[in-house]
Amino acid sequence: MKLENMLEGRLIKRYKRFLADIELDNGREMTVHCPNTGSMKNCADPGSRAWIQDSGNLKRKYVYGWELVEVEGRYLACINTGRANHLVREAIESGVAEPLQGYGTLRTEVKYGAENSRIDLLLQQEGRADCYVEVKNVTLFEGDGLGTFPDAVTTRGAKHLRELMAMVAEGHRAVLFFCVPHTGIERVMPADHIDPEYGQLLREAVNAGVEVIAYGARITPDEVTLVRQLPVML
Repeated sequence: MKLENMLEGRLIKRYKRFLADIELDNGREMTVHCPNTGSMKNCADPGSRAWIQDSGNLKRKYVYGWELVEVEGRYLACINTGRANHLVREAIESGVAEPLQGYGTLRTEVKYGAENSRIDLLLQQEGRADCYVEVKNVTLFEGDGLGTFPDAVTTRGAKHLRELMAMVAEGHRAVLFFCVPHTGIERVMPADHIDPEYGQLLREAVNAGVEVIAYGARITPDEVTLVRQLPVML
């Protein structure tokens, strides 16, 4: 995924969930949209290098959006959670996501389940069970190569796990895909210290037949691409 029209600066602060103040390299300060509803723990330290993108939409109140941040002065992370589905779709269509190959049709945001959900990606191929893929973005870096999910208590994430288990019970394939756009993360596990109920439910889902995979990214200020599968520790 190419990133165009990017500007570099320093994070002053992130606030009100959807806003961030950035000081550009030329000294200009800007308020930009923060496309991340999570806690952004360890990804929003004031003074961190940050990259913002010009949306080109002058009708938006905040024309620029925050895309990348430097973590601990050496790693890059994409904090725009809206990119995750696109990154995973790109990895499937390019053949990088090997466990999800062999499907002729890929649909997005399809309604399904008993809890009024929408699946991120639905893969279909005649003669094969439908494959329901739920995408989760992982940027919480705990150190020593470890990334965890979620970064805050997630009732929505628990609902998605229940829906995936129900799809397996109906004879379909269900996959939880951890998209990891953080160059410091080399393995993923549930954040039991943040949301122990989610961690327990995730393990129940795996025992019920839900597959869990994770892919890490190569990131530059101009491009984010999923490139390698990462181990998931349960």
